[in-house]
Amino acid sequence: MQSIRRLTYFDYPKIKRLISYLCIDGNDKLAKSLLEEPLGFLNAIFPLKLKFKPESFILTQDNEILGLITTSNTPGNPYKINITRLIFKENMYEIGKQLINFAVQKYGAKGAITFTTTIDECHEELFNLFINGCGFRQCASETLWKNERPQPQKSKLKWRYAQNSDSKKIAELYNSEIQNIYKPSLARSHREFMTPIFEGFTDFYKIRCVIEENKKILAYFSITTSDNLNYILDITKDSNYDISTEDIINTMLCEIARKKKAFYPLIKQKKYSNKSDELEEYLKKNGYTPIQTQQILVKNYYKEVTETTSDWNVFILGENQIT
Repeated sequence: MQSIRRLTYFDYPKIKRLISYLCIDGNDKLAKSLLEEPLGFLNAIFPLKLKFKPESFILTQDNEILGLITTSNTPGNPYKINITRLIFKENMYEIGKQLINFAVQKYGAKGAITFTTTIDECHEELFNLFINGCGFRQCASETLWKNERPQPQKSKLKWRYAQNSDSKKIAELYNSEIQNIYKPSLARSHREFMTPIFEGFTDFYKIRCVIEENKKILAYFSITTSDNLNYILDITKDSNYDISTEDIINTMLCEIARKKKAFYPLIKQKKYSNKSDELEEYLKKNGYTPIQTQQILVKNYYKEVTETTSDWNVFILGENQIT
């Protein structure tokens, strides 16, 4: 008999057998969540709006683990759930569908409205699983550009660290720079730009910065890392002002270099933003290489799940993603 339940520390030996290459080092999010079981228990009993850690669930049959799914809520918006990991035995496509639908129904019943996942563009089979099997829709894409040998240059750009009181202005800027066709799915609330209540318990470290003039925020940029080696740099600029992309990137590189001698900057190109083409042109000219393009898939809880097909060829999501 099949059942779905929460993952526990004691399940880890079986998870290792499920996929033989599963890492157990400190950078592996699944391993970290197992080692933090007391926090996981506390997180499990909290209502949706107070959850501060990812949650994992497994599908079992006859004491054997057939699949696993991991979800996390969006900081500042607990009603937007992200599916960050999906694992199931090869050719057991129905297991993947059951886990996805379980997560949607479980969190939807708790008040979640939107579910998202990001899939590498080369994984065509995953689109069948999420779109044809579970009612997700393709929304937009993001590309990460990497520089193997960053050379930070000092900039005279005037900037400051963002405060929670800036969140409404940042949200207005961010949403205004999204192309109109994508706004219904990708617009953010101001709470998503605020520092999380349980920031110390998150699996990543994030710096938020703004460029301000006459009390108007002209640019917002952030630096995020989960391993203190790869740093994702995200930039949003007001299209009506001429602010140097190079100065912003150098500012971020210098900020990282103050604390780390060795690091890899990963510039996020949001292909749904107004300045996407301009950023891509700059990155090509300055030695950055595109290393990953991810498609963003979205599902609203009230939409029906469509019928599945029987010819999918996918069994894992999440292990090769940079987040």
